[in-house]
Amino acid sequence: MVLAINEELKRKSFEIREEVFVVEQEVAPEEEFDKYEDESFHFVALDENDNPIGSARWRYTDKGIKLERFTAKHSMRGKGLGTAIVKAVLDHISENTPKGTYLYMHAQLPAVPLYLKFGFQTKGDQFDECGIMHYLMWREL
Repeated sequence: MVLAINEELKRKSFEIREEVFVVEQEVAPEEEFDKYEDESFHFVALDENDNPIGSARWRYTDKGIKLERFTAKHSMRGKGLGTAIVKAVLDHISENTPKGTYLYMHAQLPAVPLYLKFGFQTKGDQFDECGIMHYLMWREL
């Protein structure tokens, strides 16, 4: 898992998001790729051939830090990639943000157990986002 520090890595992050969210989960491209791309910190996980297999991003908001676009290639799910992605993102945030900062995300229901392992808690009722059920999840850094 690496920080997408150049356009090639950012493009690879977008490729896996396109594959998982737009094609597999049928999220509209204009919903998936938004006005926050340039201000976000993007991450991409690559396989041994430098093909994208996972991604995530985070960004500052008026509420704190929002974690978004966590994904893993279908064939890589259940193999620890999600854990590695969350850990890498939280490590990066910890290096750049003061303790006590509010972290939050909109988590798809199947991913909730993963985020619970990292100390996130659900808040409120389930809600629909892009035709997929989510929970608001949060924790402090």
